[in-house]
Amino acid sequence: MILDRINQANDIKKLKPEEYPLLAQEIRRLMIRTVSKNGGHLASNLGVVELTMALHLVLDLPKDKLIFDVGHQCYTHKILSGRKDSFDTLRREGGISGFPKMAESDCDVFDTGHSSTSVSLGLGLAQARDRKGEDYAVVSVIGDGSLTGGMAFEALNNASHLKSNFIIVVNDNNMSIARNVGGMTHALQDLRTAPRYNRLKENVKNALDKIPNVGGRLVRGIGHAKDVVKQILLPDMFFEGLGLTYLGPVDGHDISQLIDTLQDARRVNRPVVVHVITKKGKGYRFAENDPERFHGIGPFDIRSGETAPPAKTYTDYVSQGLLKLAETDPDVVAVTAAMAAGTGLDCFRKHYSERLFDVGIAEQHAVTFAAGLAKGGLKPYVCIYSTFLQRAYDQIVHDIALQKADVTLLIDRAGIVGADGETHQGMLDGSYLQTVPGLTVMAPRDGQELLKMLAFSHHFTGPLAIRYPRGAAPDFISPHEEEITPGRAETLTGGRDAVLFAAGSMVKTALEAEKLLREDGIEATVVNARFTKPFDRELLRALGKTHPLLAVLEENDASGALGEHIAAFLEEEQLPCRFLNLALPDAFIPHGSPEKLLEKYKLDPESVADRIRKAL
Repeated sequence: MILDRINQANDIKKLKPEEYPLLAQEIRRLMIRTVSKNGGHLASNLGVVELTMALHLVLDLPKDKLIFDVGHQCYTHKILSGRKDSFDTLRREGGISGFPKMAESDCDVFDTGHSSTSVSLGLGLAQARDRKGEDYAVVSVIGDGSLTGGMAFEALNNASHLKSNFIIVVNDNNMSIARNVGGMTHALQDLRTAPRYNRLKENVKNALDKIPNVGGRLVRGIGHAKDVVKQILLPDMFFEGLGLTYLGPVDGHDISQLIDTLQDARRVNRPVVVHVITKKGKGYRFAENDPERFHGIGPFDIRSGETAPPAKTYTDYVSQGLLKLAETDPDVVAVTAAMAAGTGLDCFRKHYSERLFDVGIAEQHAVTFAAGLAKGGLKPYVCIYSTFLQRAYDQIVHDIALQKADVTLLIDRAGIVGADGETHQGMLDGSYLQTVPGLTVMAPRDGQELLKMLAFSHHFTGPLAIRYPRGAAPDFISPHEEEITPGRAETLTGGRDAVLFAAGSMVKTALEAEKLLREDGIEATVVNARFTKPFDRELLRALGKTHPLLAVLEENDASGALGEHIAAFLEEEQLPCRFLNLALPDAFIPHGSPEKLLEKYKLDPESVADRIRKAL
C-alpha cells in the first residue's frame, strides 16, 4: 500500500505523480472504514482528499501554516501529517480528535471547530509574519457554506489591505451541512445579474434564433452550459471587487491542476482566492447521494450505508412539538442556521416550508432576524446548538432580551456532546444565559416534559430559552405530574436527609442516585428544577430550613451557572443547610463518550450518591 510510505509530514512529496490517484483511493477507504466504526464527519472529508493532498505537496509543513475552517474536514490532513497509524482511534476517548488539535501535531495551527473563522485567523498570522520579518506561506481553507457567516465577510474585507501573499482556498461544494442558501451561494453560482453575462446570453440567443428549424432547440440545449459560463465570469468580479486576486474555478479532484494553481497563487504578492469545485461525499455513493446525512454520522454499515435505528431523542420531541404548534397556529415559524436536519426541523420544512427560515451559517443574524419576526407579530422558534449559540450572545442581550421580544430559543446539544470534543461541548450556555436580564431559561427532565415546555412556550410572552441535551430522551412518570407554572420547580421524591436539586438531564441521574442512597438508609428529596432562571426561591427557602444538605446537579460549567446562583441565594437567606455544587469543572471538556465523561467528572449516579454520602 502507498499509505505505508506516509509516516510523517511531507512524505507525500516522495511519491510519483502517477501514485497520487491510488493514494487518494487508499485514504478514502481508510476514512470510510474508520468512520463506519467510530462515527464522524464523512462527506466533507471525502470531498477534500485531492485538495488536501495538493496542499501538502505544495506547502512545507509545519513551517507553512494551513488552517481549516470549522476543521471537520481535516482527516486527510491528519493522515498525511503523521497520524495515520493512530487514525483508528479517531474521536475515541484518549484518541485523536476529529478536529485540528495543536497538542497532536505541529501541523495543526489552531484548535478549530466553529465556522467562518479561518480567514480571520490566517490574516492575523500573515500580518504577524510580515511584522516579524518571517518567511512562510499562510493558507486558509474555507467552504462556500462558511462564507455565509458574517465574520468571513469582515475578514475578506480586511484582507484587501494586506501587501503580501495570503492564500484563501474556497472549497465550493454547494453545501454547508444542508444545501447552501443566501447571496454568497448565488454569487458563486448565479450570473443572471452580471451585465457581461446578460449581454453574452442575449447575443448568443439572438444569433441562434436566426437559424431555421434548429435554432430554438439549440437555445434550449445549451442551458446547462450557462452554469459553466456563470462560474467563469462572476466569482472573479465578486472577489476582485474586494481587492483580492481570483484564480479559478479549479477542479477540486484534479491534483495536477490543483498543484499548478496553488503554485501560481504562491507567486502572487497579495491576498489571492483559489476557487475549488469539489463534490461532497466523493468516492462513497451513499455519501454522494445523501451528503447531509453523512455530514456527521454515527457508526454505519459500509455495504448498505445504514445506521442502527436510533432511540427517540430530545431533538425528535422538538420536531414533534413544533409540528403540533404549527398545526394550530399559522404564526408559528422556525429559524435555523444551516442545521435544519440536526435540530429536528426537517419535518417542519417538509410540512411548512414557507414557515421555515434557513439563514445559512449565521447565528448572530438568526437571533436578530427572529426578533424582527416577533416584532412583526409572528411566533419564532430559533433552533441552534448550544456551542454555536455562543456566537450570538450580544444578539440575545441586545436584540431579544432588551426588546422583550417574544422569541423562544431551542438550545440543542446542551451539556456534554461527546466525540466532537472541546469546540462542541454545550457546557457554557447555562452560565452566560444567567447573566441576561429578563430571559427565562428552562430545562426538561425527559421527552414528555420537553413537549410540555413547548406547549408552555406557545402561551408564554417574552424571551424564553429551553436547553436540552443530545441523545436519547428518557420518559418517566412523575407521581404528581404537576403542570408547569412559571418559575416553579417540581418535587419528585420526599426525604429528610438531603435535597438533590437537579436541572434537565441531571434529573434522571438524581433519581438513580436517590435509589442508591435509599439502600444505605439515606432519604433524599429529588427536585426537578424546570426553571434555571428564575429558579424556585420559595421551594429552596423551605427545603433549606428542613434538610441538612442541599446539592445542585447540572450538566454545565460550574462557573456562573445555576449552582453558584443558588449558593448565593442560600447565603443571602442565611439558611442553615450545607451546600454541594455538582457540575462540570471550569475547563474545556475533551472528546469521549458522554457516559465515560460523566463518570470522569463524577456526575454519574454512583459518583453523585458517593459525594452525597461523604458530604453527610
